[in-house]
Amino acid sequence: MTTATTVPRTVPDLLDWRTALHPDRVAVEVHGVARLTFAEWSAHAGTVAAALLRRGVRRGDRVGLLFGARDWTRFAVAYCGVLRAGGVAVPLSDRLAAGQLGYALTHCAATALVHGDGTPTPPVPAGLPVWACGDLLAEAPVVGVAAAPGPGDLAQILYTSGTTGRPKGVAASHANLTAGAPTHPRRLALAHSERFLHAFAIGTNAGQTMLLNALTAKATALTLPHFTPARFARLIEAPGTGTVFVVPSIAHELLDSGALDGRDTAGVQLIGSTAAPLAPAVAARLAAAFPAATIVNYYTSTEAAPAQTTMVYDPSRRDAVGRPVGGRLMVADTDGNPLPPGATGEVWLRAPHPRSYYRDDAANRVTFRAGWVRMGDVGRVDADGYLYLTDRHQDVIKTGAFKVSTLEVEAALHEHPLVAQAAVVGVPHPVLGSAVAAAVVPRADPDGLSLPALRGFLADRLADYQLPARLLLLDELPRNEGGKVLKRRLTDLFDN
Repeated sequence: MTTATTVPRTVPDLLDWRTALHPDRVAVEVHGVARLTFAEWSAHAGTVAAALLRRGVRRGDRVGLLFGARDWTRFAVAYCGVLRAGGVAVPLSDRLAAGQLGYALTHCAATALVHGDGTPTPPVPAGLPVWACGDLLAEAPVVGVAAAPGPGDLAQILYTSGTTGRPKGVAASHANLTAGAPTHPRRLALAHSERFLHAFAIGTNAGQTMLLNALTAKATALTLPHFTPARFARLIEAPGTGTVFVVPSIAHELLDSGALDGRDTAGVQLIGSTAAPLAPAVAARLAAAFPAATIVNYYTSTEAAPAQTTMVYDPSRRDAVGRPVGGRLMVADTDGNPLPPGATGEVWLRAPHPRSYYRDDAANRVTFRAGWVRMGDVGRVDADGYLYLTDRHQDVIKTGAFKVSTLEVEAALHEHPLVAQAAVVGVPHPVLGSAVAAAVVPRADPDGLSLPALRGFLADRLADYQLPARLLLLDELPRNEGGKVLKRRLTDLFDN
């Protein structure tokens, strides 16, 4: 989480640096399953690199990495092993459907796939070599097997969640991944914690951030083989857990499950939320549940990282998503011209050593411009530099003569005591063009969540044209691996 600009390095450089500083310190831990020290991480990555090179992987080759939550330590080893061999790591979730996995491997023209030892041999495109990480580690290591990659070399391709269409491969260089990394032992991130806890999936941008945090933080990266609110809450309470990272869906589950009831959360000093805007009502509940912690919302994207805005929860700025850290922020008109404070327009972020879409020039022209990244959101910046989001471009509902922000309606819905989770979409309307529709996950008793009752509750919070015209009660909202709501799927549910 450091932000200072430093001389570009590579990910293997970072691993070597931490290994020299703290060889016996645990870098990554999967609770009850495995631990990985920096010395082990470095040695095992070297073994994997040698094995890959012997099997024909060459500099610049793309190597898919298919690992589940139990295999975070092996994933860390395989990831750095690929990079140490000069290859390009392509992290993938073990929950992908066969078609999704095949698409990613074909799109990036992968040379091979490495998977976790507990992962069944996955179906892959014909002729693609598939290797278990344990088999690579069983081979004898070789010293000095490959020329080191450079900071400008491609290091990683991460496939987007595909919430708006076919997933795109977001390519990042070593310099991008290591931007802002500390160069002095006293500047290690998260120094207030012995461990930082998360439950992010491998193959997501949030998960990759946790992997890089393991290299740059003083604290150990702690995760668990299978997320449940109760298991997560026990680790929150465990001594040394000073930082907890969540996505809004995990925050909802923790707060609504009762898993935090009666637990001592005083040791947690930082709660970080990412992947989607944190509703003000949920941020307030987190602040109450973790009275000693600073609640921080991080706004970024797979394309824009490491540029982001950060917002420390402030009741006087309930709807703000923060000011820029690790890059620059701009609100612009449709031609990309900067707008003055208070004006609403497209949100752009800029980071050093920007990313790009792999093998997709048309999409690059739409999203990337002179180092700037179009976020796909509409917002404004106030006179103090705080960003406020209006909505995502594709989510703005045009109903009659009005435009409705789904984020504003969702924030109001989260204030209802019987609403556990909420998402808002536009559905076809014969007169207005589109109507506001709300999908709600109720708390234990849904009887008070009729459409008239909900509209009555919202009447003092929203304009009449913002009030939901349709209501759908669900057991859970459809989400992708990163915790984002799949609004296209919700729209289909309203059509049924």
